[in-house]
Amino acid sequence: MRNEERYDGKWVVASNDDTLSVEDIALGYKQLMLVEECWRTMKSGLRMRPVFHWPPHRIEAHVKLCVLSLLLERIAEIRGADTWRNLVAQLDTIKVVEYLRAGVRIHQTSEVRPKVAEILRKLGVPRPPKLHHLADACPPEDKVP
Repeated sequence: MRNEERYDGKWVVASNDDTLSVEDIALGYKQLMLVEECWRTMKSGLRMRPVFHWPPHRIEAHVKLCVLSLLLERIAEIRGADTWRNLVAQLDTIKVVEYLRAGVRIHQTSEVRPKVAEILRKLGVPRPPKLHHLADACPPEDKVP
């Protein structure tokens, strides 16, 4: 019993990568809880549902895309100095509206608020263009399908 008590509060981590130091392995294990918390947050924020892939290459691709999206989310949080939820709420105010004027259909970006412009600057993302698309409201008769 005394011998077993010596190991209370201790954990054993094994790795098949002999290039890692003991400190690197311990740090990686300690970050496991952070990674799992990030996964829970990401899945709840995205309202993800189960996805069933059978071929190994699709499973691998799905996991890589999820990790990449989590990495991009974390980079945005660090650069934007705010939570992902708050950043998305602010960026979601950017809209593209469509309207007709003088027989022309116009797609235009809504006014970018100063706070949103600051977030875009911090993230290194250029402001969206003011005009996206101009087209005749009614296509000529010969082009109607």
